[in-house]
Amino acid sequence: MTIVPITSPDLDAAEVSWFAALCSDDYAQLGVPDGSLRSSWEHCSSIVKAAEGYGFRNILCPSSYQVGQDTLSFVAACAPITSKINLLAAIRCGEMQPIMLARTVATLDHMLKGRLTLNVISSDFPGEVADSALRYRRSHEVVQILRQAWTRDTIDHDGETYKFKGVTTVPAKPYQQNGGPLLYFGGYSPDALELCGAQCDVYLMWPETKDLLAKRMKDVHERAAAHGRTLDYGLRVHMIVRDTEKEAREYAEYLVAKLDDEYGKLIRERAHDSISLGVAHQAKIRELADKFGYVEPHLWTGIGRARSGCGAALVGSTDQVMTQLEEYRKMGIRAFIFSGYPHLDEARHFGTKVLPNLKTCSLPQEYGRVPASTPATPLGNGVRR
Repeated sequence: MTIVPITSPDLDAAEVSWFAALCSDDYAQLGVPDGSLRSSWEHCSSIVKAAEGYGFRNILCPSSYQVGQDTLSFVAACAPITSKINLLAAIRCGEMQPIMLARTVATLDHMLKGRLTLNVISSDFPGEVADSALRYRRSHEVVQILRQAWTRDTIDHDGETYKFKGVTTVPAKPYQQNGGPLLYFGGYSPDALELCGAQCDVYLMWPETKDLLAKRMKDVHERAAAHGRTLDYGLRVHMIVRDTEKEAREYAEYLVAKLDDEYGKLIRERAHDSISLGVAHQAKIRELADKFGYVEPHLWTGIGRARSGCGAALVGSTDQVMTQLEEYRKMGIRAFIFSGYPHLDEARHFGTKVLPNLKTCSLPQEYGRVPASTPATPLGNGVRR
């Protein structure tokens, strides 16, 4: 895929983010519970503080109905203990009444002085099995209401799920006055791509072969262009980086050395999105991998044996990992969300071996947004709306 960037001083920069393991997803060895790594305020907040100290620009705070901590409460508590890192809070559309969600987000954004970003999730509720098209129509409405709440004095919405007339939004405006927090989104169905192209700012992908990633970016770009919009693109992937490739591969093997596949299946299936199309794609790349679990020279799928969702890791030496990141960046990917096991240790490896060698940026603060009427521009240029 050929990318023709527009003029920008930071086109060679990337937003490099880490992951706070809120949903009981931290192990020294996959599938082996470790009480010291359980999801707790003490442990997860220490990951956030460490990530900020190493220079990560953002940190994903995930959401689960069944395990871990409440995301928005956790993000609020992180406001006074951080000063530079952005917080990427996962929100499930429809979980909270949208006007109340808009007010909560605005309050968090003020607490963080504009360091809030949002990961939009369109999922079933507990006990619900909704038609995919219906879920995404509901999510469209939620985002439309959020936008109104953040940019207008009243909300007027007449939709299939929500109906509001003349609801005041004062003083519930976010700290970020250019449309509110940036919206990150990941999904694979046609309805998901339409929601992202029409409403969101950064399209997040799970690890696959580079050809498949390029195809997904092209599809989303076409959806966004139909709405006169351009998106940024992101990759969510695990990380194992060591001084040598041999050390990295040995650690990958150690990570799954005690994993029982039946227990790994139970871990995968406890996730509320375990039957989603994206999860199915992660299972497919495991099937395509070689006998050591590699689907590309440095893309290892072993983590997906015990994890729903993002199920592969970049494995290699510092130079090899940097080369992979540069290849992704040349494709037009400028937002990276990394994680590793255990999260504190792997943040240190990446934060000391790789991160100091990367030019980084924070997409919300350092890139402008343009109105939806602005003509679409080439893929990967950082211009949104």
